[in-house]
Amino acid sequence: MSEPTTSLWRRLASSLQGNLHGITGGLMGVQPVAEGALPVNLGSYDYVRGNNTSAKLQGIDQMLVWVVVALLLWGMVMVYSASIAMPDNPKFSRYAQTHFLVRHVVSLIIGFAVALLAFQVPLENWEKIARPLFVASLILLLAVLIPHVGKGVNGARRWISLGIMNFQPSEFAKLAVIIYAADYMVRKMDVKERFFRAVLPIGTAVALAGILLLAEPDMGAFLVIAIIAMGILFLGGVNARMFFLILGVLVFIFAMIIMTSEWRRERIFAYLDPWDQKHALGKGYQLSHSLIAIGRGEIFGVGLGGSVEKLHWLPEAHTDFLLAVIGEEFGLVGVVCVISLFLWLSRRIMVIGRQAIQLDRVFAGLVAQGVGIWIGFQSFINMGVNLGALPTKGLTLPLMSYGGSAILLNMVAIAIVLRIDVENKQMMRGGRE
Repeated sequence: MSEPTTSLWRRLASSLQGNLHGITGGLMGVQPVAEGALPVNLGSYDYVRGNNTSAKLQGIDQMLVWVVVALLLWGMVMVYSASIAMPDNPKFSRYAQTHFLVRHVVSLIIGFAVALLAFQVPLENWEKIARPLFVASLILLLAVLIPHVGKGVNGARRWISLGIMNFQPSEFAKLAVIIYAADYMVRKMDVKERFFRAVLPIGTAVALAGILLLAEPDMGAFLVIAIIAMGILFLGGVNARMFFLILGVLVFIFAMIIMTSEWRRERIFAYLDPWDQKHALGKGYQLSHSLIAIGRGEIFGVGLGGSVEKLHWLPEAHTDFLLAVIGEEFGLVGVVCVISLFLWLSRRIMVIGRQAIQLDRVFAGLVAQGVGIWIGFQSFINMGVNLGALPTKGLTLPLMSYGGSAILLNMVAIAIVLRIDVENKQMMRGGRE
């Protein structure tokens, strides 16, 4: 066979091979790619390799987004269900039945807009403002204690009124501590084995935030912030001996706080026996009615809108005890679904953080894992309280409970995690924006 003919057959075979690869790639969810580029899992069945297509369009973790959207929408429905009868109470008689729903929807819209802006910010920029962000959170925690600035509700001064929503500085402090602790560990990586140089400075910073939170008082937020900081220290490489030392100190501090506060001690005793006549109409009232609500729901619930406990029996049904209303209206099935969604979400966020650390993006990885600790731990505490497994604590269910600033900061935190995931995939492609 002549040389031109051989060359023609080779080109034809190469062309057929490329076409077959493209067809089979399309059928199997794989796109033909350039030689030498790294495959990247984009959160679906598609694997692509480095090209100039926008990472933001290709790299969004769609499953994570849909789980968050499901929690937000389910939370919105349940906030309306749990609050629809509140105007019957003389305390809320001037409110319409849709009052809390409308404010919750406004918070979701604002949260979505701010989350979109946060998603546009590269992680290196968050790292640059980590310390000013933490200082700003301390200033806000101090400002809320000032008369006529902070708004008091049920004996606690935790909010700053912004008209369209009440802003809670403790929620902002949770995100600020995540970013600050991640930046701190990156800066202190060389001395992370030394207690006084690595642990003591951030311990002092968290203690300062804790003092301001306890002055509100908001022990629940202090607990979450302390766990976030401790978790980031451990994931950042602090050795086990120092970790357990920090854990012991935290346990001692919270034990002393409880022992020296009469009303906190009463909450513990009420948790141990909420049905006792002494506690049933006092500190154990919320817990006992939460358990009644969940018990009424049985396996499949009484149906959406059919809750009896939300009719002025269960206090804070639309905030701290939203899960009890879910349990009454959707039963065990609904509670298991909520737990499963939060378990999957927390695990996925931690995986994104681990991927970032494997790519030598330690700050981004610790931020993502800090968000995972925040969402996972706070939802665990809220669920434990609603189910009677933990003492009553004023912590909302992330992404679901009524609360403007909580929803806003939760959505911003998720947006930052999505940004980290996109940057991870972009780096694995070997490209830049």
